[in-house]
Amino acid sequence: MVECDPSTTPSATPPGGRSRARSATPAVRPEVDAGPPPVVTEAPDAGGTHPRPRRSDATRAAILAAARDRFAADGYERATIRAIARDAGIDPSMVMRYYGNKEGLFAAASEIDLRAPDLTAVPYEERGARLVRHFIELWESDETLTGMMRVGVTNEAGAERMRRIFAEQVRPFVDAVCPVPEEAPTRAALIGSQILGMALCRYVLRVAPAVELSHDELVAWLAPTVQRYLTAERP
Repeated sequence: MVECDPSTTPSATPPGGRSRARSATPAVRPEVDAGPPPVVTEAPDAGGTHPRPRRSDATRAAILAAARDRFAADGYERATIRAIARDAGIDPSMVMRYYGNKEGLFAAASEIDLRAPDLTAVPYEERGARLVRHFIELWESDETLTGMMRVGVTNEAGAERMRRIFAEQVRPFVDAVCPVPEEAPTRAALIGSQILGMALCRYVLRVAPAVELSHDELVAWLAPTVQRYLTAERP
């Protein structure tokens, strides 16, 4: 039963005409049904009272990092959801919850945006240098690229994923500046050989001289070759 607020409800008058004194207890207002509470999908904090809305980001990041390492070490076929979950320090059901299955997890772990620059807006003679510097800075700001490089050199699924990324993201900007359109696939492949070769030596194999070179030195060495691949006539 809902209690009524005595300030809005007439009080009964007892015999003798004297009003009964109001109670000192505060009035209790009717409760309003606001519907079911929101579902909290993440664990509460240590106090058990407040949800952690960003814990899912940390969980996803841990899963993806563990997945890249496991795919690189075991290959796509041998890597298991259970092993990846163990590496990430979580229950396997959490991996399935976020990514559905191993195929979905691999697709997410290998998702890469090269953010290729618009070379049509770059002076003709600076395009090779601009491209090399872009990839150096991108590689050193995103560990996903190094993780996928490791996967790509150890199993076919990873290699196919890297080929698709370069086909979908490198070819378009090469097409835009290639002097001979039918040569664009060859020129893109040659540019990839320079970019990926440098990345393999510097970030995966960590060949000492390649690791020690500064950005400016790398650009000075690689840019002329990439510039030639972009703009020179076919030999």
